[in-house]
Amino acid sequence: MSIRIEQEKCVGCGQCTEVCPGSLIELNSTGKAYMRYPRDCWGCVSCVKECSFGAIEFFLGADIGGIGSKMHVEKKKSYMYWRITTPDGEVKTICIDTQKSNAY
Repeated sequence: MSIRIEQEKCVGCGQCTEVCPGSLIELNSTGKAYMRYPRDCWGCVSCVKECSFGAIEFFLGADIGGIGSKMHVEKKKSYMYWRITTPDGEVKTICIDTQKSNAY
């Protein structure tokens, strides 16, 4: 599984359930998001980008060069901040201006 959902950070807004193209994320009886069939996750990160609370992380395994790093997304106004935390705790940030990201 490439997606991890931290129950204690989840506020139950349901946005991740709406954007998952495989309809794999549901809300449990306590209103927290969980992955129904983790093996079927495509790793598209739609849910990671949609979660404004940092409850969903994408695990960057060694098979894709991430050596166990985790990534989550924070949104502020028209900016998306892709925060990558390495296994030793170092945090790297990629800032994307969503209003200019498709400019050629």
